[in-house]
Amino acid sequence: ISPSKLENVKVEAGTGYYKTSWKTDEIKPEMADVKITKTVPASRQEGNGIAWGALYWQYFEDLDKISSAETPLKLKKKLFLKTNTDFGEEISEVTDSTQLKVGDLVRVRIEIRSDRQMEFVHMKDMRASGFEPINVLSQYKWQDGLGYYESTKDASTNFFFDYLPKGVYVFEYDLRVNNAGNMSNGITTIQSMYAPEFSSHSEGIRIKINEF
Repeated sequence: ISPSKLENVKVEAGTGYYKTSWKTDEIKPEMADVKITKTVPASRQEGNGIAWGALYWQYFEDLDKISSAETPLKLKKKLFLKTNTDFGEEISEVTDSTQLKVGDLVRVRIEIRSDRQMEFVHMKDMRASGFEPINVLSQYKWQDGLGYYESTKDASTNFFFDYLPKGVYVFEYDLRVNNAGNMSNGITTIQSMYAPEFSSHSEGIRIKINEF
């Protein structure tokens, strides 16, 4: 993609950085195949010197259609409906066919798998507008030898880790269903704050909530 062949594209002096975009109907599968070539002015010897650079792409997608990221840092998120029975508390996984209703209690379960120890990590768990967290107080917590700060916001619950050792960790918290509708529950993202290349996200979830 030569910037000289694109309309209304400005190239940043010094770095050579530029950005362009395409409409949905202009995107084709073969555009995923990238080949990098070096061009030099005719006045210079061909192949003289070295060249380096990078390429990234980004696109928009509905939150509930996002698939989980396949990276060394893995995230899994599931929702469970909590019910009280004669035998005690029971939980059942929330699927596309699950019909929630206002007043139900839902448990969020997030699993982190890290193949290395990391420092200063932020995990953000989005939630649907039909959910309200049971715990609204931000506080420092300790479980399974791992300390972290949990902060509840209007549309998400955030977890901050000063130190995340290698291993598998499971976090759970409860939500109350307070609004009816068909809505996306968003995704969970995790990223090292000082090494942002170490990041991951869960798949998106869609939920259906009835009035009664």
